[in-house]
Amino acid sequence: MSRCVRWTLALVLGVGTLAGCGQARRNAGENVPVTQNVSGSMPSTISLPAPRLVGPMSVEEALAGRRSERNYRDEPLTLAEVAQLLWSAQGITAPAWGGRTAPSAGATYPLEVFAVVGAVEGIAAGLHQYLPTGHSLRHWKSGDLRPELSREALGQRWVREAPLVLVIAARYERTTQRYGERGLRYVHNEVGHVGQNVHLQAEALGLGTVVVGAFSDEGVKRLLDIEEDPLYLMPVGRPR
Repeated sequence: MSRCVRWTLALVLGVGTLAGCGQARRNAGENVPVTQNVSGSMPSTISLPAPRLVGPMSVEEALAGRRSERNYRDEPLTLAEVAQLLWSAQGITAPAWGGRTAPSAGATYPLEVFAVVGAVEGIAAGLHQYLPTGHSLRHWKSGDLRPELSREALGQRWVREAPLVLVIAARYERTTQRYGERGLRYVHNEVGHVGQNVHLQAEALGLGTVVVGAFSDEGVKRLLDIEEDPLYLMPVGRPR
């Protein structure tokens, strides 16, 4: 995939459909993210609180209130809030076959969601990977990575200041193996769906976020020690 295609993605925030992609059903155990990080270390895993399925805000209210938020208070997020955000991004909603909160072309689910934690109650600072199956977090790297991640994102301060940054990354081959080059478009459609899910969930939780598309692809991969291609950075915090 060319670099120009990835940078063009920064201008395309989820507009598109998956018409004609089919509704292939997959078994619940397929496509579970089990890849080791580049260093090959085996991380620990922690369970997350169960997602809330009923909340105080309607979808219509969340849509009306959603804005890109770049200014956050210096306050930690709770474990329950982070669990809800991760579930909104890729949580399993159809356990019988593994269907998730965001649609995916052919149910190929090429996206992985990583949490760069700075200040979250109950979660150590560092890099963690969300595992939809089991609704848990797998710890990859320790330490506050936000300052370095901000540098890789052209110095955008909200990446450094947010207590949490979600990194949405792709394994393109999961989709292109089935759909060929057209699968690139489907992956980019899908990251838009996920980004909007996170935006609306953040609004419903009284939080703020923004989609960041301007960053060094290779720099983020090196910093996080991942093999996936990063597509979105989404800092999340309590709006000022």
